[in-house]
Amino acid sequence: MRAVTWQGKRKVSVETVPDPGLQADTDAIIEVTSTAICGSDLHLYEVLGPFMDPGDIIGHEPMGRVVEAGSASGLAVGDRVVVPFTIACGRCWMCDRKLYSQCETTQVTGQGTGARLFGYSRLYGSVPGGQAEYLRVPHADFGAIRVGEDLPDHRYLFLSDILPTAWQGVRYAGVGEGDTLAVFGLGPVGQMAARIGVHLGARVFGIDPVPERRAMARRHGVEVHDLDSDTNDAIRDATQGRGPDGVVDAVGMEAHGSPVGKVAHTAVGLLPDAAARPLMQTAGIDRLGALHASIDLVRRGGTVSLSGVYGGQASPLPMLTLFDKQIQVRMGQANVKAWIDDLLPLVEDPADPLGVDDLITHRLPLESAPEAYEMFQKKTDGCVKVVLDPKESR
Repeated sequence: MRAVTWQGKRKVSVETVPDPGLQADTDAIIEVTSTAICGSDLHLYEVLGPFMDPGDIIGHEPMGRVVEAGSASGLAVGDRVVVPFTIACGRCWMCDRKLYSQCETTQVTGQGTGARLFGYSRLYGSVPGGQAEYLRVPHADFGAIRVGEDLPDHRYLFLSDILPTAWQGVRYAGVGEGDTLAVFGLGPVGQMAARIGVHLGARVFGIDPVPERRAMARRHGVEVHDLDSDTNDAIRDATQGRGPDGVVDAVGMEAHGSPVGKVAHTAVGLLPDAAARPLMQTAGIDRLGALHASIDLVRRGGTVSLSGVYGGQASPLPMLTLFDKQIQVRMGQANVKAWIDDLLPLVEDPADPLGVDDLITHRLPLESAPEAYEMFQKKTDGCVKVVLDPKESR
């Protein structure tokens, strides 16, 4: 089969690799019909390279049809399914508490990390990912989400990651009807988080330096701001001088305006992988511009919710400010299956309350992945969300 493979920093290629096969009776094999590029894939493309191996199949936002079903998978050939990016058993102590991203059955204990993820480095199990023609789905008996036949792929595809990630981010921020919410970063997760905030009745401020992303969010009732030195003051002025009740940081470790972190990332990237891996795990520093801005902006007693991925173990935090402002901080990989009952009716609603029809800016053949990654990272051609089609020819 053809698959998108990691080959080095800022280098992916589409290669012919062996087809996957069933390895357990709870597995399923799907033929992928749509697979998206996620903002967190760019961390593999750039910062987390020391944890990747050439030839790793990447991608963690797939959906498709079952072509082989293990005897205990509960699936049948032909079922249309979405596959969450987290791999969970659904039965362990953590799963019983709906902490699916901490599943004790699939935890990568050798790395000290949580549940295995599709296509996401040694840190999360080096599981072959979903930017491919076919995908083996471990624990498909629990993880695979059956969906209907009448709606196009894009209505369901984002249940794999960005919709539950955004929903969890907003829920963790603790906002609802009549509250105020700010979202740093209007990439795919930030777009969805902002729209979810509006759907839940909050007044939402979206912050991003890219005009096309601001324009997209504005179409969905979000009050948008460029990222500049006056932004936080302007939002405070709009919230009686206090700041918003909650802030979602949908940017993560590669934020703009973080020169120290950028230098650290660059220095680590110059090291051989064997030397860079332990340095990242013990002394890595993230680019914290968005997080520091979130802490500055949120009102006293408010909540900062992190949806953007962070990976540094030695990232400095303004503890005096956090303590003095009595700020709550919540974070973590999305517990995807915990939110599906809330989200499935919304993506199937003909009114499209979350604007899922207005998110994909580029749909390209799988073979165009190298160009798509470069475009997505550089934010050229108005790129907000890319979906790859394994069946479409270049």
